[in-house]
Amino acid sequence: MLKAIMFDLDDTLIWDEKSVDEAFKKACRLAEQKAGVNPEKLEERIRKNAQKLFAAYDTYEFAEMIGISPFEGLWAEFNDESDSLRSLKEIAPEYRKKTWTSSLKEAGVDDPQLVTELAETFQAERRKSQFVFEETFDVLNELKGKYQLLMLTNGSPDLQQTKLRITPELKPYFEHIVISGAFGKGKPDPSIFDHALELLSVEKDEVLMVGDNPSSDILGASRAGIQSVWINHHKYDPGEINPDYEIARLSGVLDVVGRISE
Repeated sequence: MLKAIMFDLDDTLIWDEKSVDEAFKKACRLAEQKAGVNPEKLEERIRKNAQKLFAAYDTYEFAEMIGISPFEGLWAEFNDESDSLRSLKEIAPEYRKKTWTSSLKEAGVDDPQLVTELAETFQAERRKSQFVFEETFDVLNELKGKYQLLMLTNGSPDLQQTKLRITPELKPYFEHIVISGAFGKGKPDPSIFDHALELLSVEKDEVLMVGDNPSSDILGASRAGIQSVWINHHKYDPGEINPDYEIARLSGVLDVVGRISE
């Protein structure tokens, strides 16, 4: 009998991908206005350089383990308590500066002041423009009160809580919010799923995990012995990772829950 549902946050409940896209577009259009840079090509360079530079830091292995992306490093403050996350806070300003500087230089522009403007614009726009999937609250309204709801999200506690402050309507739906950076390990490690089960006081066969990332949400649920629902936004093949259910968008969760509950 289904008693509880775990939800991922990024690109499951909030449309983080679109939020990042819009922030990049605003910053790159500013570069076009100020320096005549092609905004599309600059965005390509920024995305490539961000990933390359983020991976070069000693913090990368830890950041990857708890699920912090290079693009989050371009706007997060990392006001967290753990030593590893404090290290990310220390390197973040340099990382942002290097990413925007190298990308602009590749576009033929060497302008430290513009670098600062672009970095600050990206941060401000990402904080201002957080998109939520149009069906998110309909789904949560339908499930709240019928099932225990838990949010299980990878990332820096400070950053994930910032996202929840930007969209404060989300938090009240959840009895528990588990963030990998606070727990110490991230999805797909089964221990974070076991921790969530303990908080919910349910058995593995009484819970469902809903998420968009096959490599963390779905693989982690599988390793923990929990049924999973994969939101396949981009209609791609997850390879050897096998969700129990696959849906095209979040609203499909209601059909899955209905089938399980019959």
